[in-house]
Amino acid sequence: MKKENERKSHMDRMTLKNRILLLFAAATLIPFILTCYVSYNTITSILNTKLQAGIQSNLKQVRLSFENTLSNLNHVSQQLAFEGNIGKQLELFLTAEKPYDRSYLTDQIKYQLNLITFTNPNIGLTMYHFRNDSSIHFENMGVKDSFDIENLPIIAEYYGITYFGPHMSNDRFNNQYVFSALRKVELPEREDAYVYIESGFKLTQSVLDLDGVSKHTDHLILDNNGRISYSELNDVFPENSLFPGLESPALATGVTFDYYWYRQISNQGWSVVSLIAKSDYNREKNRWVMQMLVLAVLFAAVSVAIGWLLWKMVYRPLSKFNKEIRWMANSNFNAVTTQSRIPEFESLLTQFQHMKVQIAHLYSEVEIKEKRRADLEIEKLLYQINPHFLMNTLDTAHWLAVMNGQEEIDRLVTSLNKLLYYNLGKGNSSSTIREEIDSLKQYLILQQIRYDFHFDVRIQVDDELLDMSVPRFILQPLVENALYHGLEDDGRIEVDVIMRDRLEIEIRDNGGGISDETILALLEQEHTERHRVGMGIGMNYVKRMLESHYDGHATLTVSSELGKGTVIVIQIPVKREDNQS
Repeated sequence: MKKENERKSHMDRMTLKNRILLLFAAATLIPFILTCYVSYNTITSILNTKLQAGIQSNLKQVRLSFENTLSNLNHVSQQLAFEGNIGKQLELFLTAEKPYDRSYLTDQIKYQLNLITFTNPNIGLTMYHFRNDSSIHFENMGVKDSFDIENLPIIAEYYGITYFGPHMSNDRFNNQYVFSALRKVELPEREDAYVYIESGFKLTQSVLDLDGVSKHTDHLILDNNGRISYSELNDVFPENSLFPGLESPALATGVTFDYYWYRQISNQGWSVVSLIAKSDYNREKNRWVMQMLVLAVLFAAVSVAIGWLLWKMVYRPLSKFNKEIRWMANSNFNAVTTQSRIPEFESLLTQFQHMKVQIAHLYSEVEIKEKRRADLEIEKLLYQINPHFLMNTLDTAHWLAVMNGQEEIDRLVTSLNKLLYYNLGKGNSSSTIREEIDSLKQYLILQQIRYDFHFDVRIQVDDELLDMSVPRFILQPLVENALYHGLEDDGRIEVDVIMRDRLEIEIRDNGGGISDETILALLEQEHTERHRVGMGIGMNYVKRMLESHYDGHATLTVSSELGKGTVIVIQIPVKREDNQS
């Protein structure tokens, strides 16, 4: 288990470059080894199986062709024998005494012979032969003077018919190799009457060629007893001698005199033998070995090319990715134009560049937000005093006012105490609309006691919205803005909290209005020193608090018209205390 973990750890630490090199080596060596293995088995299969099977297949075709030829000779000889029509006419011819009858029968027999040979194109020389006087009758072609039945090579003999061949044709004008047959006619008057027929088959190398299985093959034809009737290697396997390789009559293959031989036996008992010299056999093997070596070299070249392309197409673009990622890790977000000439990598590089730009923007936004948050905390600390000391002191003033019957002072101190408690007494920055409304009411009580003019404040809030979560102290600064910018006697301030697609808080007044420059200064000039009034928290605080809480999804808009009043609208996403939205 430990060794397995170490092996996995080693693989995990392996770089992409080393993995590509490993794959490259595997892609080169594995095909080469497989090629050698397949080549060896292919050579063995071809030489021991396919070559032998090919030779046997071609031998079978030659044997079947020879058998068909001999069968055709047998069929035609039967028509010329006594049982056939021509045989009976031959008997009449031999027994006829009148010249007219003999002439008529001669014409009839020749006509029948010509008809048979015409309808059998594979039949060559045909004639009747009388062995006692060696006479020849009704031959369809000229016969050589050297014609002698006794000199023809016998390949099979049974049932009153003898097959010869291959041998040179006895046709005077034909020197091709043929098969021939000699059948006894069985005439009642002549026991020595035979019909002799030759085939038109060409026993040449083009016929015995094994169609490219081997270019160095020679052939033998053996008779029923294993005697060589035909030989293409007469100096090694002479004709009319017994074939030395037949240790068993049914043997189909073997090695004799440095020759591999393969044999096909016919239905009549004769056989065809193919001979391949061992040197030629090895030449075939060496040729296949060279072909396999060339194939192995080709595989190696292809593997090298694939490895190089893999290196170029994959590793180099990934190196660019790695380089840019390192730059980004060092806070270098400058876009670098790179080209890989591969559409997929180009798309990834483009997306990566966009991601770097977005990350740079996010960094910038985070820095700004953190700076604003720090400014808010500092601003809050600048205007805070010890809450316990201040509230205890105000509580003492409250009881002194009660003891001395100063109700107006008691009311002022009580409202101030509650307002300061809300402003300074909680550590978090979230509140509810209910608490904001209560704090606003205490603030308005203080302002009505403090100033000598009268103003009316109307607050409209649906009960189901009172528990909505909002940032602390966002109403008081906006109402304070209305009081300090032009509100006079009989002034009116309206506060509406409604729910549409978002929570909307709208503060309207009928004061003197604010100029656009003043609005911009109130919202944007957060770093300049300005006059602070009231609680010391202005609209800029509200704007930054909304941005901090809602990441820019909340809006604060101010619209004002000089002499007519101001409208301030806050739109914030719905957010309850139970975190449901």
